[in-house]
Amino acid sequence: MSDLHILAFGAHADDVEIGMAGTIAKYARLGYKVGICDLTEAELSSNGTVEGRRYEAEEAAHILGAVQRINLHMPDRGLYMQEERIWKLVEVIRLYKPQLVFAPYWEDRHPDHANCAHLVEEAVFSAGIRKYMPERDAHRVQALHYYMINGFHQPSFCVDISEERDKKIRSLQAYKSQFVKGENGVSTPLTEGYIETVVARDTLFGKEVGTKYAEGFISKKPLLIRHGLLGGIE
Repeated sequence: MSDLHILAFGAHADDVEIGMAGTIAKYARLGYKVGICDLTEAELSSNGTVEGRRYEAEEAAHILGAVQRINLHMPDRGLYMQEERIWKLVEVIRLYKPQLVFAPYWEDRHPDHANCAHLVEEAVFSAGIRKYMPERDAHRVQALHYYMINGFHQPSFCVDISEERDKKIRSLQAYKSQFVKGENGVSTPLTEGYIETVVARDTLFGKEVGTKYAEGFISKKPLLIRHGLLGGIE
């Protein structure tokens, strides 16, 4: 099993793409191994099916160049702080040994996104404890950062995604069941110009840092830069 440089967690397939598809595409293009882990199959989504969402997620990962896409099959709207949930995340972190981990920012209108953030934070800490689940070797992640889904917050740092903007849009468009109201679909915040609002946020962050498009991230710790690359990647 190949180790990952970056592992991004999301509650549902499309969360990671909304918040950091450009960053994934950028580092994949630079030769880094990036994986995506979805906690649920989004079975309660207003539109689409589990099977269709699974296909869309694989297509989006292929567009971005992610080398792994994992689903932990946790219950949608059931991401509570339970030990067995943390165990599953710890197993993934120890299996793929990422240097950097990303999770949704904990301030978000969707409770699953906040709960995902808290579960990932617990798992990142526990994964580095040698005597916690000692049947698998401990792994200490170098940094945990948070990406934005629905909100607009002051970022700790930004990543220039000007070259990856089109790939990001294509990865979001792969989720036709979510962002396009089908014949039998219902209107949701995602079907009402949501992709355009994501691009607008990336445009505003880009202006803040002097580039065309950028994705913003939040970190609870000071950011360490090595060799001009994102903090934590060697």
